[in-house]
Amino acid sequence: MKRYSLLTMIFLVALCVQAQVTYQRQDSLTICRLLQSATPQTGMLTLARHFLGVPYVAHTLEVNVDASQPVAKDERLVVNTRQLDCTTLVETVVALKLCAQQGKRTWNDYTSVLRRLRYRGGVLDGYASRLHYFSDWISDKSAMQLVQEIQRPNPPFTAVQKIAVSYMSEHPQAYRALKAHPGLVPLIRCQEQALTGQTARYIPRKEVKNTELMRQTVKDGDIIAITCNKAGLDIAHLGFAVWRPDGLHLLNASQLHHKVVEEPMTLRNYLSKHPTFTGIRIVRLRNL
Repeated sequence: MKRYSLLTMIFLVALCVQAQVTYQRQDSLTICRLLQSATPQTGMLTLARHFLGVPYVAHTLEVNVDASQPVAKDERLVVNTRQLDCTTLVETVVALKLCAQQGKRTWNDYTSVLRRLRYRGGVLDGYASRLHYFSDWISDKSAMQLVQEIQRPNPPFTAVQKIAVSYMSEHPQAYRALKAHPGLVPLIRCQEQALTGQTARYIPRKEVKNTELMRQTVKDGDIIAITCNKAGLDIAHLGFAVWRPDGLHLLNASQLHHKVVEEPMTLRNYLSKHPTFTGIRIVRLRNL
């Protein structure tokens, strides 16, 4: 009887965990297909290129927001491989790569890894536990030994970003959860204050060149985080590094192209077309 009770408890816990995941059948099929074909040697770009052409859609993580519900019931792990923005593309691909590194091939494996990536300390505990600023994501995942931020040599890492974030707390109406639950704003403001003042070395856009030094420093598949000088923000956009004969390019979920693409122009030219973009930070997945 005790054995039956223990098995029942394990089954109920598994059901509870799965109940916290929002997804469609197509998402689980896509993830499981990719996991079955991936090996520890499968490159980040190989995985990322499976999503080329997927439509760009913002705010896909906000589908469960309901002002009539307690905040804790709103936040669920969202898996959406049919619609991606720059952040969810990066998280989706990194989660796949981490699973491949460790020989994990099931849907539950994937959702567990994605949860570890998306939330502070890997623990889903409401909206405020999600890592909303990418500088916070870098810091948290570095502490978890999942990624490392590359900040040398100098050059090309000749500039220092002093982080000053406040955008979310100053524009709560732009976020469904903050609009529905104003009580979250002070929590977000505390997180912003903890981030503000931190520093990181980055490659200024004038140094993003097609040189041997840059090719040795930035590797195919590295996460590129584009720094900006827009008030209250730290990172404007994300993608993956792709080297071509003419220089460094960006594989990203593009709002301009309305889908996931490998940018036809070099990253140097791409940065020059956006006055608020100041340069790039480089994040690399660790070999676990």
